[in-house]
Amino acid sequence: MLLKKTDFPVFPNVFNEFLRDWSATNFSDTNTTLPAVNIKENENEFTVNVAAPGMNKEDFMINLENDILTISSEKKESQENHDDNYTRKEYSYMSFKRSFTLPKGVINSEKIKASYLNGELIITIPKLDEAKPKPPRLIKVD
Repeated sequence: MLLKKTDFPVFPNVFNEFLRDWSATNFSDTNTTLPAVNIKENENEFTVNVAAPGMNKEDFMINLENDILTISSEKKESQENHDDNYTRKEYSYMSFKRSFTLPKGVINSEKIKASYLNGELIITIPKLDEAKPKPPRLIKVD
C-alpha cells in the first residue's frame, strides 16, 4: 500500500482519519476484512481508490454529509440446488462501511464523481478553485 503525505495544510485530517481507521480496526462488525483504501491528492482534486473485487456498481452507496464521506456496500447472494437425494443451499453476504472526514471549505461537493471498474471503486473529489494553490505572483515595487 502506497501512501504519500503532502505539505498541503488541508489534507492532514483525511490522512489521520485513514491511518487511524486502518490501525485501530481493519475489520467490520462481522470480523471480515475491510477493503483497502488509497487516498491521493494533487493540486486539483482528491482521489479515493477502494479495492472491492466481486462487487457491482449497484452494490455501493456513497454519501457526503457534513464533510464526512461515507462509502458502504452490501451484497447478498444465495444459490439453491435440488437433486433426488439432497438439497444444497449456499449463502454469501458481504458488507462494509468506511467514513472519512474531508477538509472544510476545500472540496466542490457538487462535482464529486464515482466509477467502478475492474474491481476498483474510484471516487474523484474536485477542489474548489479558491482552495487550489496559486502560482507565485511577482509584485512590482514603485
